Amino acid sequence: MKNAIRVSCTRRNLKVVRDFVSEYLSTYKLSDLHINQIVLAVDEVVANLIIHANGEDENKFLNLTLDVDNQTIEIEIEDNSTISYVPSTFRDPDLQEYIRTGRKGGVGMALVNRIMDRVEFVTTGTHNVCRLYKRIS
Repeated sequence: MKNAIRVSCTRRNLKVVRDFVSEYLSTYKLSDLHINQIVLAVDEVVANLIIHANGEDENKFLNLTLDVDNQTIEIEIEDNSTISYVPSTFRDPDLQEYIRTGRKGGVGMALVNRIMDRVEFVTTGTHNVCRLYKRIS
């Protein structure tokens, strides 16, 4: 069963996205832990796209599609930002250094990569697509 939502690029819509994903996943036999982990991963990617790629411009939009195919949850997040969000350059953060220097932020994609089985980012012109995959039993 496929489901989709379109939201403007404002932080206020993060709760809308979290509720949408949580409600969709609750129709499957997943533990609360797995649902919360997936919601957290989607929230992190969407927040990054809203804040970093789209500058919290309410005139820009993200499209989020959820689907389950062959026991795999497939999540697709699309935008048309002129700024390409390229987490492919991502490296695991040095957490000890973050603690030592008191740095905040920068660990979200590490968390997403640990939660999800596969994370893909593709950019064609101004069309950016993030795909998240999680196998369910």
